[in-house]
Amino acid sequence: MPIAAHRWLMTAPEAPLVRAAFDATPGPGEVSVAVAGCGVCHTDLGYYYDGVRTNAALPLALGHEVSGRVVAAGDGAGGWVGRAVIVPAVLPCGDCDLCRRGLEPICRGQKMPGNDIQGGFASHIVVPGRGLCPVDEGRLAAAGLSLAEVSVVADALTTPYQAVRRAGVTPGSLAIVVGAGGVGGYCAQVAAAFGAAVVAIDVDPAKLEAIAAHGASLTLDARAHDAKALKGAVAGFARAQGLRPTEWFIFECSGTAAGQLAAWGLLVHGATLSVVGFTMDKVELRLSNLMAFDARAIGNWGCPPEYYPAALDLVLDGRVALKPFVETHPLDDINHVFDAVHRREIRRRAVLVPA
Repeated sequence: MPIAAHRWLMTAPEAPLVRAAFDATPGPGEVSVAVAGCGVCHTDLGYYYDGVRTNAALPLALGHEVSGRVVAAGDGAGGWVGRAVIVPAVLPCGDCDLCRRGLEPICRGQKMPGNDIQGGFASHIVVPGRGLCPVDEGRLAAAGLSLAEVSVVADALTTPYQAVRRAGVTPGSLAIVVGAGGVGGYCAQVAAAFGAAVVAIDVDPAKLEAIAAHGASLTLDARAHDAKALKGAVAGFARAQGLRPTEWFIFECSGTAAGQLAAWGLLVHGATLSVVGFTMDKVELRLSNLMAFDARAIGNWGCPPEYYPAALDLVLDGRVALKPFVETHPLDDINHVFDAVHRREIRRRAVLVPA
């Protein structure tokens, strides 16, 4: 029997999103997830406002931070029916040579909701049944969280989790997070959970104040420091804390040209620069700094599904605070919410909840 569902479609950049009905019946190997919540990410705004092109043609439902409950499954995926899940923001195929070699983030057959396939700003989403992250609802309730709220684990948390894990952060490291809102705020918390001393840099005092209470040992307002002063302040903190003056871990999460330049200016010998945020803007760099500092730069695209449970554990165990940084809104208010997030009138991660 068909599953009656609806989603909000982007038909053109900045055109009002429109509600449309569809059949959410899954095919072989697929599941239909009744959406509990879908987070509004900077990437969604990039598609909608900034001219970033989606891989799938419009009209397309955006949204890739999805949690919900599996209500139907096609052949081969029946074991998921009835389970609460988080849908990974990037779903690798699992079968290709890249996936078999542990290189899921560059799988050429990957599916990203709201980019390659219809996304989660909907009552239901149909996705491959491979790689879903189960949610223990008992632990979720004990943590004081709703299934809708943990939708942001799908990207805002797991992407920086993968960046921190992949960079090799260990206890006693110095981690510097440039851009402390959204993804950057979770990056700071994850780095602290990995045992690093964390410096958070931003231009928004409210974001710095918030992250100072959740993992950052030092916060710096980039507007009050030029590049030299910023690096000097971090070096002074490292000396005072008995941390190494080398091998800093730098996470660029702002998704801005200014943030990327600030992060590049923090390179030291043996540093690791992880680019987590995205911008269409270009910057001019002296690439030879990587050579001179024997440093490395790493791009980060999503997180392999196998690491989602460990990232979710950080939330459910109380090591990463999620609730202070999210707020829910009705899905039917999507056009207003997009505008408010774009205008920075909504300061927390907005999660859209179907009626």
